[in-house]
Amino acid sequence: MKAFIKAISHYLPETVLTNEQLVAEFPEWTVAKVAKKVGINKRHIAGKNECVSDLAVKAAEGLFVEYSIQKSEIDFVLLCTQSPDYFLPTTACIVQDRLNLSTSCGALDFNLGCSGYVYGLSLAKGLIAGEIAKNVLLITAETYSKHIHPKDKGNRTLFGDAATATLISTKGFAEIGNFSLGTDGSGYNKLIVKNGACRNSQKANDLTFDNSGNPVSSDYLFMDGTGIFNFTLENVPHLIDKTLVANKLTKQEINLYVFHQANKYMLDFLKNILEIDDEKFYYYLSDVGNTVSSSIPIALIAAMKENALSGNVLIAGFGVGLSWGGCILKINKI
Repeated sequence: MKAFIKAISHYLPETVLTNEQLVAEFPEWTVAKVAKKVGINKRHIAGKNECVSDLAVKAAEGLFVEYSIQKSEIDFVLLCTQSPDYFLPTTACIVQDRLNLSTSCGALDFNLGCSGYVYGLSLAKGLIAGEIAKNVLLITAETYSKHIHPKDKGNRTLFGDAATATLISTKGFAEIGNFSLGTDGSGYNKLIVKNGACRNSQKANDLTFDNSGNPVSSDYLFMDGTGIFNFTLENVPHLIDKTLVANKLTKQEINLYVFHQANKYMLDFLKNILEIDDEKFYYYLSDVGNTVSSSIPIALIAAMKENALSGNVLIAGFGVGLSWGGCILKINKI
């Protein structure tokens, strides 16, 4: 049985962190430097008491209203997050209850970052193909800002909080094609919050600062920027090739490429080494930042509003894990 994206919506927290605000905290930078380096002008940040379930519920409720979807239609909830409300229970179960979905609805979390949306589509397609569900609500929701030290100007510049809700069904505007997925767990420590879970349950309180004044602490998000960049350059070109082969397509048959919106520098580099035409390569991060698993669906929503979605759209996510995934969306009339 085929699976389709039927609807997509998103929610952005009310609090906005602009480059001007960041520069006020870190005067060694300029607004122009931040915008040029990462291609981001502002990002939305979850409130102190605003958690993943709050963002997820608002994204889903927005989806139901925007597309006149009946809650009774939903028979499975998939929630992708790396900042859940609790270790347990599963945040998807909390969301099921808060949305007043049927108790016959399946619900589970899966822990992935920048490849999470692609993996979520693969799980949803499997549920539909196996006739386990007919209408899967895929939610991506992340509050990375809660993992980031206040003095970490690099990561605060990049990441924004957000949630998206996608309805995957037996009919829709985008048929979900075949996938290419990959994992290299040997690079798990390239992007990590070391403390807080069961391996290292207690905070280390080991904050130091490097020669550039950047905070270093195993209690907060650590990203090896060079290591992530090298991983991306090594794996994404192969991912694109394998995704094309899996769908029996050539580069010339792709109408639009929508990658995980990591930062503009990385996206520019990938576009150039993959020799993708400018008009076929989509950017949407200047007003939202790197929203992790939500970046691809948010970009798809923006492209849809611009009437930029047509034909074969190749989506690709890559990052924390290390993990990567790509697939083709075959767009019908929108």
